[in-house]
Amino acid sequence: MGALLLDILLGEPRRWHPLVGFGRLAERLEAYLNRAEGSTHIRGMAALLLVVPFILIAALLEQLFPLIGLVLLYLAIGGRSLVEHARQVASALKAQDLPLSRQRVGWIVSRETNEMQPADVARATVESVLENGSDAIFGAIFWFLVAGAPGVVGYRLVNTLDAMWGYRNTRFQNFGWAAARLDDLLNWLPARLTALSYAATGSFQQALRCWSRQAKQWDSPNAGPVMAAGAGALEIELGGAATYHGEIHQRPTLGCGEAPDAEAIERAITLVRNSLLLWVAVIVVGGWLLA
Repeated sequence: MGALLLDILLGEPRRWHPLVGFGRLAERLEAYLNRAEGSTHIRGMAALLLVVPFILIAALLEQLFPLIGLVLLYLAIGGRSLVEHARQVASALKAQDLPLSRQRVGWIVSRETNEMQPADVARATVESVLENGSDAIFGAIFWFLVAGAPGVVGYRLVNTLDAMWGYRNTRFQNFGWAAARLDDLLNWLPARLTALSYAATGSFQQALRCWSRQAKQWDSPNAGPVMAAGAGALEIELGGAATYHGEIHQRPTLGCGEAPDAEAIERAITLVRNSLLLWVAVIVVGGWLLA
């Protein structure tokens, strides 16, 4: 797939990334609409107000320039960037530089990192690799295959809004609910295909066992299967306590085995890459059979 090759060769654009610009636009819209006196339903519909025009633009561009879908998928997946950031954390852990590893993991997770120990840093990094593998790679590919350029644009923008607005706190409870619900809906099938891919390219029985027993305990209906299956496939233990915005959250334990370390980060990267190869093989064979 051309978009995957572009991502491998070029990585994410260093400047003028469309998702960065979209994020800034979302911040401005939230500051304008998310007011206490506004209607809950109107505030909740902000996600559609922001995403639908870009879907329509993508549909028009695809009609005018058929190859634009390849470019948009390349901009959506971000696989190389994910690997690079994860490996930077792993290298700091291998060098036993805890302050640097805390700083680097803070670039890819939203939880607080100041008090993290090495196992906490590795755990957060592996969780990010597994979950973002589902969101930024497999989910984007799935919706591109289903609906072309409009599909991948709509999916990735909703996913971005969920990351920005999907918090269950006072500020976003009545504003980000539509983004969170849409993201759950769009990710339902891709997340389960990702979990199955992790199982198929890792410890299969452990992955399925952890998925079936542990996924429902997680607060996200889609991250649960992905991370439980991924942890089982890697035979490591994820979850546990994490601090968000000054509050300690006691999360369920996922997976089985030892606490993750720097080597587990590398194995998580390999798991995502092998799963991607599996997807490519299935897509190529499926295309050949349908041709």
